[in-house]
Amino acid sequence: MKQWVTLRNAAFLSAAGLLAGCAGPQSMYQWEGYQSQVYEYFKGESKEAQITALESGLEKIKAKGGSVPPGYHAQLGMLYLNVGKGDQTVKEFQTEKTLFPESTPYMDFLMRNMKTDERKEAGSATAPQTRAETTAAARSDVTAGSTK
Repeated sequence: MKQWVTLRNAAFLSAAGLLAGCAGPQSMYQWEGYQSQVYEYFKGESKEAQITALESGLEKIKAKGGSVPPGYHAQLGMLYLNVGKGDQTVKEFQTEKTLFPESTPYMDFLMRNMKTDERKEAGSATAPQTRAETTAAARSDVTAGSTK
């Protein structure tokens, strides 16, 4: 009789172990529509709607105490950049760098280019140069022996 109880307990523990193994791995990150918003971005959908969806997803993730996936803040920053919210862009890029240090070179690259683009826009309003003018100016510098 004692053997029967031990065998039954062993079978029960084996079944419990098998069922626990079938539960599947838990996701490290909470995505909350991130992938669909990236798809919408490439389709050219409304940037404001995408911002709203990502911000809403971010609030849900925070409420659950979850972790955002890599690129979430970078995508939000790119959307802010597209609608002209430079301060929020930098904030999101900095957050991405903090959460995922391996993204630092790319985030720094984006921030440098963001600042360069702003300078180009400011300079182009005062004196736009055509490609031919730029090429001619470069040729004259080379023939005159000037280096820039």
